[in-house]
Order: sequence, then structure tokens, then C-alpha cells
Amino acid sequence: MNPKLTALLVVVLFFLVFGRQFFHQVPAGHVGVATFFGEVQEKAYPEGPHFPVNPLLTWYDMDVREKSTKLTSVEVPTRDQLLTKVDLSIQYRLDGSQAPLMYRETGDESQVIQVHLIPKVRSLVRQVGTRIDRAEDFFQEDTRDLLANEVQTGLSEYVASKGILIEEVLVRGINLPPVLANAIEQKKEREQAVERQKAELERFRTEQAQQVAAAAAGREAAEEQSKRQRILADAQAYEIRAINEAVSSNPSYVQLQSLEALKKMSEDPAAKIYFLDSNSPNPLPLLHMGDQQ
Repeated sequence: MNPKLTALLVVVLFFLVFGRQFFHQVPAGHVGVATFFGEVQEKAYPEGPHFPVNPLLTWYDMDVREKSTKLTSVEVPTRDQLLTKVDLSIQYRLDGSQAPLMYRETGDESQVIQVHLIPKVRSLVRQVGTRIDRAEDFFQEDTRDLLANEVQTGLSEYVASKGILIEEVLVRGINLPPVLANAIEQKKEREQAVERQKAELERFRTEQAQQVAAAAAGREAAEEQSKRQRILADAQAYEIRAINEAVSSNPSYVQLQSLEALKKMSEDPAAKIYFLDSNSPNPLPLLHMGDQQ
């Protein structure tokens, strides 16, 4: 066989077998860490293709995208010697420039979080709890903000050198001690009962006010009616006085009234004979003059 052809076949075979070892693709959002017989290389490889590389390198691609880890039932002892449990969310990402250091000193991403982040969060939460007077203060927004801010500040300072960048710490839930939760529930029930009593009292007061207003309106109407009656009586009295004054100064009116009276009397069957003094200004009847005969 031709020596040149043999050499070419050997080269092709070598690349077929070891070709992938000369090339490495770091996925998006990751940083490549290379080890040479267990020794971590100092260089961090950014996302994208890398070639040619030492075929004897072993690769680990570390995810440096933003993530969130949840911690549930983290115990918070407060000054009143009660134990509250809180649920937290820690938003973070890994510092790609420190990927070789993290991999060499701690391990992969999950090991970094378990070793450095979670224990520190629990420690900081307990420290903040010693500054909170009562467990029930966790119902106050200021107390929850204090816990989140203190944990975020202390955690950021501690894990920055470990290759972890803290974005935000969120308080997702508060689980008060059972004895306190029961007491608060009973207190809430009592407050609701008081509110119901207040509402009933307010309704009663409203009804009473309506009845008082109705009585006042009725009294005003009665007074107005009495006033109108007094005015009408005064008007009638004035009319009578005016007529009397007119009669006293007008004899013709008296005669007219006398004649009207005679007319009515004439309609009475008992009236037999009437004697009138025609010369009198006020003629009067003389009744039953012939009854003795």
C-alpha cells in the first residue's frame, strides 16, 4: 500500500475517533469549565463554539442564567419566644467569571447553592428574628420588608465572593405558631361579633331617628293645622263683627232679616194669626192671639 495513502487514512481515522475532542460547544446562558486530568483550568469559556482545544480536556457547562430557589418553613424565633416559619424565594444567578473557582472549591451549581446560599439564608433569618418583638408583627408590612431587606443585604455580601449574585429576596408566606394563630382567629371572631353589634346598634339608631323625624313632622303638621284653624276662626269672628257693625248702622238690613224670619214662620202650621206694627222699623209677629176665644 502506498505510504502516503496509509498516512492519510490514519489521519482521517484519528479525526473520526477523536475529532469531537478538538471542538466544544458551550450552550447559550452557560459558561464552560475545563479540567485536565482532574485539574480545573483557570479560564472560563463563554457560550459558543471553541476549537481547537486539547482533546484530553473534560468539560462542564455551568448555567449562569437567572434562577429562583424556594425555601419553605424557615424558622424565625422572635423576642416573645415564639417560633414563626416563613417561606422565601431567592432570585439569583451565578457569576460566570468565577465559574472555575466555584467548580474547583465547591462543585456544580446545585452544590454551590446547597453549601453557600441556603445555610446562610437560614442563619440571617434567625438573626433578623432577634430584632422583632412579637411573632404577630409579621402581619405588618414593615416587618416583612425588614426581613426581606436584611436577608438580601447580608446574603449578597456573603455569597458574592462565592460566585453567587443575589437579585432579590421575597417573603412568600408567614406561618405563625399554632397558639398565636388560634388566638388571632378568636380575636378576629370577637371583632367580627363587635362589628355586627355596632351595625345592629347603628340600624336601631337610624330607625329611632326616623321615628323622631316622623313625630316631629307630625307635630309640625298638627301645629300648622291648628294655626290655620285659628286663622279661619279669627276670620269668621271678624266677619261676624263686621256684619254686626253693619247691621247696627243699617235699619234696612234688620227689616230684611225680620221679613225673612216671618217668611219661615208663616210656613209653620202652628202659626195662625200674625199682627204686625207697620209703623215699627222692626215689625214683629204676635202669635196665637185667638187661642183664648
